[in-house]
Amino acid sequence: QVQLVESGGGVVQAGGSLRLSCVPSDKIPDFYVMAWYRQAPGKQRELVASITSDFTPNYAESAKGRFTITRDNAKNALNLQMNRLKPEDTAVYYCYAKRTVISPASWGQGTQVTVSS
Repeated sequence: QVQLVESGGGVVQAGGSLRLSCVPSDKIPDFYVMAWYRQAPGKQRELVASITSDFTPNYAESAKGRFTITRDNAKNALNLQMNRLKPEDTAVYYCYAKRTVISPASWGQGTQVTVSS
């Protein structure tokens, strides 16, 4: 089972920035896809952004133009740069990874992001 460890969450004012990082227990290039999901209180977990092994990103509409997902093979880390944060971005953010299309998904423990108005 792959271990995913997130860091970088915190409290920030609206309009501010945060950078989340996820370090897996295995090498980043081993994963077909990696992603960030989030779950706000009382809501379902939703995809924020994903990136495949060929570095193709995909963003939720709410993240487009504000968030950037990157996978750094040299540092073995998945990052999410979040700019112009809004109170509605407040949620627990989870790192996600799959080795192949058919392999089971691995999840991190989550990191809290709170955006104050």
